[in-house]
Amino acid sequence: MTTRRTFLALLAAAAVAAPASAQTEKLPEKMPIVASFSILGDLVSQVGGDRVSVTTLVGPDGDAHVYQPTTADARRIAQAKLIFVNGLGFEGWLERLIAAAKSKGAIVTLGKGVTARPGEEGTDPHAWQDVANAKIYVAEIRDALTAADPAGAESYKARADAYLAKLDALDAEIVKTLDAIPKDRRRVVSTHDAFGYFSARYGVEFIAPQGVSTEAEASARDIARIIQAVRQNRVGAVFLENVSDPRLAKRIAAETGARMGGTLYSDALSGPQEDGANYIDMMRHNVRELAKALTP
Repeated sequence: MTTRRTFLALLAAAAVAAPASAQTEKLPEKMPIVASFSILGDLVSQVGGDRVSVTTLVGPDGDAHVYQPTTADARRIAQAKLIFVNGLGFEGWLERLIAAAKSKGAIVTLGKGVTARPGEEGTDPHAWQDVANAKIYVAEIRDALTAADPAGAESYKARADAYLAKLDALDAEIVKTLDAIPKDRRRVVSTHDAFGYFSARYGVEFIAPQGVSTEAEASARDIARIIQAVRQNRVGAVFLENVSDPRLAKRIAAETGARMGGTLYSDALSGPQEDGANYIDMMRHNVRELAKALTP
């Protein structure tokens, strides 16, 4: 009797498990995607949802300017159907990595769609610091995902539309917050020149001892120029960045008596436990820190 009951119990368990197993097999395989750095990875995930599997090469708090690719990165590139990059000279190491990986995936360069700003050493690649440019990225991500996976077109459009509405609200929020600060107080020092697009859109002047890339170390002349500018102008605060050596900012603050602000997220998101774990939170964090330091 016990043996028969055990057998029936096993049959019942198998009958319950079978539909779940069959259902699992019918689920579509997620499209493998690589994003060059964390900010792009978040934007792709926002649009792709559960139809995509996104791998980010340069993770939270990582500096894409000086990143050293690994063999694991080459494997990820080789397996990806789409590879999202910023371009504008931001990932100088990526072209060689893609060539070495012999990738057959389509390369989607998002920075091509924006009006590029000149930087001290060439083109400024930090276009995402203007929310209007992030919206261009999102539209281009939607189109690239749709071309690669037409069956997901409706999902990609719905998710992109919803996210674009959030970005519109974010942009209006930033303008409202910073417009409340007197124009003559909207002047700060940052570690490297990553906020040119933000400055042009939102009216905050950033003075930086390094150029648009952290690869170039600030010279003694650069630092002296910044210190002189801080002393001559009404600079509200000196800010650290999550991807840069904090010693530069601390030295400038110490030599000028300028207030030390918080940490700004420039080229990378924060870790999941911090305030900038996704693009919208990152921008809100930066504006909050700026407003805190600049409000009279």
